[in-house]
Amino acid sequence: MLGARRLLGALRLCSSVSCPRPRATAKLRVRDALGVQDASGECVTVQGWIRSVRSQKEVLFLHVNDGSSLESLQVVADSSFDSRELAFGSSVQVQGQLVKSQSKRQNVELKAEKIEVVGTCEAKAFPIKYKERHPLEYLRQYPHLRCRTNALGSILRVRSEATAAIHSYFKDNGFMHIHTPVLTSNDCEGAGELFQVEPSSKIKVPEENFFDVPAFLTVSGQLHLEVMSGAFTQVFTFGPTFRAENSQSRRHLAEFYMVEAEVSFVESLQDLMQVMEGLFKATTEMVLSHCPEDVELCHQFIASGQKDRLEHMLKNNFLIISYAEAIEILKQASQNFTFTPKWGVDLQTEHEKYLVRHCGNIPVFVINYPSELKPFYMRENEDDPQNTLLLLTPVINGQLANLETLTPVLYGRLADLETSSPLYAGISLSALFHVAYVFYFFIK
Repeated sequence: MLGARRLLGALRLCSSVSCPRPRATAKLRVRDALGVQDASGECVTVQGWIRSVRSQKEVLFLHVNDGSSLESLQVVADSSFDSRELAFGSSVQVQGQLVKSQSKRQNVELKAEKIEVVGTCEAKAFPIKYKERHPLEYLRQYPHLRCRTNALGSILRVRSEATAAIHSYFKDNGFMHIHTPVLTSNDCEGAGELFQVEPSSKIKVPEENFFDVPAFLTVSGQLHLEVMSGAFTQVFTFGPTFRAENSQSRRHLAEFYMVEAEVSFVESLQDLMQVMEGLFKATTEMVLSHCPEDVELCHQFIASGQKDRLEHMLKNNFLIISYAEAIEILKQASQNFTFTPKWGVDLQTEHEKYLVRHCGNIPVFVINYPSELKPFYMRENEDDPQNTLLLLTPVINGQLANLETLTPVLYGRLADLETSSPLYAGISLSALFHVAYVFYFFIK
């Protein structure tokens, strides 16, 4: 926005006359053009796709959008510019003067002096109609075109802003960004079914692998981050993650992006909770402030009520309850659960949603889980064999943090599993894990 204003300021000398043809004009995004508050005839060029066309006897109105904002820029041109090529979906380049609009619907408009059709579109044959609100099921038939709709455009802009906010938060707080590999030989504690990778042109030979060992699409960058945390005190990764889970629910995706972070020299869960709450709030604030129109569209037509929940969460500190308190709250609930809450059993989705509502739709940390419910490497409380935490929100829930233990204790935990769990009867887990994850024991 600041760069656009500087360009406009440099071009104000030509605001009182028509733009000289040989002279270069400022190329603006639609978002930047709409943000100009004191337009007075600056020469600009805008590129984008026509969203609507309205032709009158002496004037032609176009609405042009380039994807940078939900709102389109109104272009006003002489009726002599009208042609069949100026139709919904056509890509154009418009050069003219940015002036204050006479309409109350927009602050500025572009008075066109030159309109170039870059690419034509047969509006009648085009499967997406501007004035129709197509169901998402219909749009799935056209994955190459659905990003041009208001709904998908808003979602992608929100996602882009959230991604930038996540990176900004970690950078501002001293974290180093690590690019963990997409192809890997580890399955990260069996976090999900794996997609195995083989070259398409290779005839598979028994006991022979392209990388000499089986390779998979990553399910988590955690182990690689833990290695890096031995050299850098604060690291994070944000990349694609894959799970070969044949499910149609939105909670189980074959591919998704996941944020993971590791912090060295942490002594308490409070330190981790501060990072998690700060990340959540910083990202939410940036999305709400930078994409207000997109958030409002999602609020009205896609996820009703979510905007209000996000604003409510920003006004309150996240709550903290123990696993024991959570179980007691669930036992006293008047709601009938499909899964009966009891000590020693993991929380189900219905339990998590109830706890959030019970706490006033404020994000809540559930801490001090029974150690039997969590991986062997998680550090236990010194005064009570419990560990890890879970962050529950009105929007999405999940395990977000844990404290990990050191090598001598790891061997002790594995020895306990060998004697206490029938699954590992007769198996030396310490020897087995030492061979498979020798680097993991080394860095601990």
